[in-house]
Amino acid sequence: MTDRRELAGVQVVRLGFGAMHLTGPDVWGPPADRGRAVATLRRAVELGVGLIDTADAYGPATSEELIAEALHPYPPSVLVATKGGLVRNGPGHWGNDASPAHLRDACEQSLRRLRLDVIDLYQLHAPDPAVPFDESVGALVELRAAGKIRHLGLSNVSAAQLRAAQRMAPIASVQNHYSLYERGSEDVLRACEADGVAFLPYRPLDLGRFSPARRIARTHGVDARQVALAWLLAHSPVMFPIPGTGDPEHLAQNMAAADLTLTEAELRRLDG
Repeated sequence: MTDRRELAGVQVVRLGFGAMHLTGPDVWGPPADRGRAVATLRRAVELGVGLIDTADAYGPATSEELIAEALHPYPPSVLVATKGGLVRNGPGHWGNDASPAHLRDACEQSLRRLRLDVIDLYQLHAPDPAVPFDESVGALVELRAAGKIRHLGLSNVSAAQLRAAQRMAPIASVQNHYSLYERGSEDVLRACEADGVAFLPYRPLDLGRFSPARRIARTHGVDARQVALAWLLAHSPVMFPIPGTGDPEHLAQNMAAADLTLTEAELRRLDG
């Protein structure tokens, strides 16, 4: 894994780790095996992962607490990115609260759980229909000015919202749903490319019925999900996929995708 790029001031390999699945079922509560979750995080760093992506809503709080337990004090090569702006009232339930007051409190709580004085990359988890977008982004700008966060990111945004936020402050990253199967954010990806903004596709292993990936996987003797990750890495130089798992073996399989080279013909078939 030699392809390293700068993200929020840290040189990281472009294949990161999403920490949502370290929690209990429906992203709620603690994992059944806390030791296994901690071991997975430590193994991720051993395998060269530099980007660990989480959110206060994962658990809630559980994922951030596990990351601190497993990795603090963080190596200089590790970038921990978190998010605020979603709230949880129960298993499977996700609600919005991107009000400035909530974001300020959420950031403070994330700092405490992660055992940090400053968060290198803090992302708005989603625009809140009940709060003007510029007020939510403005709260992050204020947190940066106060020295609580170094770089701002966005998640679940449109290209227009990205542009609006960029008029208020530099944006380091965008995290949207994107995969071989789901390409609804292609315009957002291209906007990120134009400005050198990192694009963090979540749910990057989604295949749907994308049969070319399965056929190509058989040719290489690998899992189709590894083909999906290799395609993402080849598809754009600003792509930083963040596949998640609570299984160390599945983690190693995901990371091996960084060394999978697809032919030009295979990439064209997958581009479809």
